Amino acid sequence: MAGSIKGPALFLAQFAGDEAPFNTLENITKWAAGLGYKGVQIPTFDSRLFDLDKAAESAAYCDEVKGICADAGVEITELSTHLQGQLVAVNPAYDHAFDAFAPASVHGNPAARQAWAVDQMKKAAVAARRLGLDTTVSFTGSLAFPYLYPWPQRPEGLIEEAFAELSRRWLPIFDAYEEQGVDIGFEIHPGEDVFDGATWEMFLSACNEHTRCRINYDPSHFLLQAMDYLAFIDLYHDRICAFHVKDAEFNPDGRQGVYSGYQSWVNRAGRFRSLGDGQVDFSGIFSKLAQYGYDSWAVLEWECCLKSPEQGAAESAPFIANHIIEVTDKAFDDFAGGETDMGAIRAMLGTA
Repeated sequence: MAGSIKGPALFLAQFAGDEAPFNTLENITKWAAGLGYKGVQIPTFDSRLFDLDKAAESAAYCDEVKGICADAGVEITELSTHLQGQLVAVNPAYDHAFDAFAPASVHGNPAARQAWAVDQMKKAAVAARRLGLDTTVSFTGSLAFPYLYPWPQRPEGLIEEAFAELSRRWLPIFDAYEEQGVDIGFEIHPGEDVFDGATWEMFLSACNEHTRCRINYDPSHFLLQAMDYLAFIDLYHDRICAFHVKDAEFNPDGRQGVYSGYQSWVNRAGRFRSLGDGQVDFSGIFSKLAQYGYDSWAVLEWECCLKSPEQGAAESAPFIANHIIEVTDKAFDDFAGGETDMGAIRAMLGTA
C-alpha cells in the first residue's frame, strides 16, 4: 500500500497581496509555515511570488525558489497554471472578461492570447521539472460551456466538435509534459468544459487517454452540483494526482437551486466555505483517498464567502492535519496469522 497523504499545504493564490506578509514568496512561505503548513502550491500567474518565464529559462532561479521555500520550512507541492490553462480555450462570449488574465499586449487578440497561454503551459512543464515536481494543476478552458443548458437547442455535433477542438489544443501540451515527466491535474470546475465525471470522460477519451491528463480533485465543485463526490473517487481514483481541500454548502429553497439565481456569493444557495463550516464529508474523502493509495498533498484552497482568509488559513492547517490518515501496514487479524498448513486447511474443510 502507498504511504499516507502529505500535508497540510496551502494554495497561495488567494492569499497573495501587495502588503507583507503576502507580497513576496519569502514572506508568505514564512507566514504559512508559522501556521503549521508543510507545503505550498505556487501560482505561476502571480509575479509577486513567482516568475514563470524566468523559471523556464534559469535553473539557478528555480534553485533560488526551492531555497526560499526550504528556508521557510515548506515544500513546493505543485505549480498552478489555472489562469493560463483557462486561456488555452475561450469561447468568444468570454473574450472580454478573460483578457484580464493575460498581458495587455494580447488583449483584443484571441489568437495571440491563446498562443501566449500555450507557451506559458509548456514553460510550466520545464519549470516544474527544474523544481523537482511531478505534478502541476490547471483548468481545461471552455468552448462549449455557454451552451450548457440546451435552450435554444444545440445543433447536432456542437459538443463533439468542442471536445475534438479541446483535444487538438491540449494534446501538443500533454506531449510537452510527457517530455518533462510532469502531469497536469485538472480542477474539474463549472465554467470549464470539464466540470463533472461525464465531461471528464469525454475529454479524456478525446485526448486518447493521455497519461499526463489527470485530475486535481476538489469536492466543493461536486457538492454544489449535487454530485456524489465520494463515488467520484471510486470511479476516477487512478487519475487523481492532486487534491484541493475546499469546503462548500448547498442550501436550495423555494427561490433558488443549483444555478443560484444570479445572487451574490453570500446570498447564493451554493457557497464556498472555510474548512469545517460547510457540508463536505472530509472524513469520508480522506478515507477514500487513503483506501486507494493517494499519497500526494492535501492542499487548502480557501474561497469562503464569510470568513476572513487569515482566520480560514489559521483554522485549516490543524483541520487538514487531523484528517490525514496514517496508513497502516497491518491487517486487523495479523495477530492470528501463521504458516500455511495445507493439511490443517483440508481438515478444516473436511477434504483431508
